[in-house]
Amino acid sequence: MSDEIGTGRTMTLGRTDLQVPRLGVGVMVWGDMSAAPRWNPARNSYGPTSTLQEQREALEVSLGAGVNLFDTAAMYGKGVSERRLGELTEGRDVIVATKFPAGFLSRAGSLPSTLDASLARLHRSLVDLYQVHFPFRWMSIPKVMNLMADAVDAGKVRAVGVSNYSAAQLRTAHAALAERGIPLASNQVQYSLLHRHPERDGVLAACRELGITLIAYMPLASGALTGKYSASHRPPGWRRYMPLFRDLARLDRVNTVLAELARRHGATQSQIALRWLIQQDKVLPIPGAKNGAQAPDNVGALNLRLTDAEMNELSRTTAAKT
Repeated sequence: MSDEIGTGRTMTLGRTDLQVPRLGVGVMVWGDMSAAPRWNPARNSYGPTSTLQEQREALEVSLGAGVNLFDTAAMYGKGVSERRLGELTEGRDVIVATKFPAGFLSRAGSLPSTLDASLARLHRSLVDLYQVHFPFRWMSIPKVMNLMADAVDAGKVRAVGVSNYSAAQLRTAHAALAERGIPLASNQVQYSLLHRHPERDGVLAACRELGITLIAYMPLASGALTGKYSASHRPPGWRRYMPLFRDLARLDRVNTVLAELARRHGATQSQIALRWLIQQDKVLPIPGAKNGAQAPDNVGALNLRLTDAEMNELSRTTAAKT
């Protein structure tokens, strides 16, 4: 781990010219999710949505700390999240990441119209990072990447990313974009102390080899790493059925280590868990923040530094089962 990785507050996104903070904000639950489809995960998994004012406070706290990268998707609430982000950030100095497609039955050819609809909701003429949400079997990766490249050439997209891609799919996308002279900037996958699959399935290694940033979603493991939940206090909603909350004895062991490190640094458990990701090469966590209380807790992770011994202790504690 270089000193730059450990202490810097910004990083280059992949091999692009886009400078981003070492921490982003996931806004999946922004907007009025009561209007979202009944089975939308943003509406059911993370409790009641927050208010417009609470989301505005989260934005202001994040921007005040230099955290100006906000990640959304056309799928989140059928555009509800994009619309709210556009409403709150219009005319502001922010970096916006969103995703194609708008629905699971979409085809590759709908990318140009989907992008235009996202731009309209976001009140922007350009998306800083446009990502393919999933590697759909019926969408040719080279075809989608060429449509992405067309969007870059048209001045509507600055950087191209993917999400939930395997190492092999990542290489295919990278190669297709390279033929157009465009770097693949990022791969957004689930990664946290309690979900370390990218280390074992080759995704993290491929990102580092190809110079691609791994954007870590669910970096706090749906709240499992915040210290709020334990064997005696399970989360509400759908989260209680997630694999992360099934091995509660393991969760208690992890919480014990996080609590001690938090005490040592005068920090919160969430900040320690986020810092473990921030101090890794080519990794950028994007925790959610739906109000003015969660946002300062997240950005506080930028203000501390774990020693190599502490990083290794966390890695050992959570390596047994991922």
